[in-house]
Amino acid sequence: MRATVIHGPRDIRVEDRPDPTILEPTDAIVRTVAACVCGSDLWRYRGIAEVPEPVKIGHEYFGIVDAVGDAVSTVRPGQFVVGGFRHSDDTCSMCAVGMHAHCLNGGGYDGCQAEAIRIPNADGTLLATPEEPGKEQVADLLALSDVMATGWHAAVCADVREGGTVVVVGDGAVGLCGVIAAAQLGAGRIIAMSRHSDRQALATHFGATDIVAERGDEGVERVMELTGGGAESVLECVGTQDSVVQALRVARPGGMVGWVGVPHVTDLPQEHMFWRNVGLRGGVAPVRAYLPHLLDLTLAGTIDPGKVFDLTLPLEEAAEAYAAMDERRAVKSLLLP
Repeated sequence: MRATVIHGPRDIRVEDRPDPTILEPTDAIVRTVAACVCGSDLWRYRGIAEVPEPVKIGHEYFGIVDAVGDAVSTVRPGQFVVGGFRHSDDTCSMCAVGMHAHCLNGGGYDGCQAEAIRIPNADGTLLATPEEPGKEQVADLLALSDVMATGWHAAVCADVREGGTVVVVGDGAVGLCGVIAAAQLGAGRIIAMSRHSDRQALATHFGATDIVAERGDEGVERVMELTGGGAESVLECVGTQDSVVQALRVARPGGMVGWVGVPHVTDLPQEHMFWRNVGLRGGVAPVRAYLPHLLDLTLAGTIDPGKVFDLTLPLEEAAEAYAAMDERRAVKSLLLP
């Protein structure tokens, strides 16, 4: 099969690799309908995270079941399925409390930007669509495997409530999906911090009521003007030092920041937390916990997170998909094997 392999900084190649096979009776083999590049993949692409040797890459997918192990009972060959960016058994003590990302028997994948993927713990990981989805639904369903569920996790961690005020820091795919989540959870006011007109328009489509283009002190001042002292819920969807600090600063005293940006932070400033009673909660999204509800919303047409994909390329052009996101020519790149 063909698969995307990262060899080092800005060195993405599509190569022939062995087809995946059933190794455990709980496995499934999924033939990929669509995959994509994640913002977190860019950390390795940019050389910020180490790549000690060439390795297949990618963790988001939507596909068709090709084969299942003898112990798999909830999905069958021919079904269209989506799963989270980590596999989980859905039975251990961590899964029982909704922390599927920390499943005691879970883990990651051997690269999903490929023509086929081995999915461990298939019963606890995969959800099937009730029928074959239309082509227009593929991007929406693919978004559920990471960015939509991660944006939702940010909103849940930030304690978004009916009628509340929310600030979303980050206008990438996760931040934009965070706007969707805040709207679905009933926020009365959603302020998206974005400097790019195309992303501003998408945030507004998803439910943002206000746009703040400023950053740093000016951005904080603008949010304070709009909210009269800060937001009770803030979604941090970037993970850099500046974005985390900004998220803490735009929260009101007693507010909560939901943090899902992959962290590259050297210091958490206590003056914006302890002395203002601002909470910080979040981490790796337990996608499987949110997936049933998000799948229902998507199939009903209530949400359309696939709009975050603004570049579609064949798998063979994966290198361009990475470059476009790295250079901010694309919000999120979709790959078609």
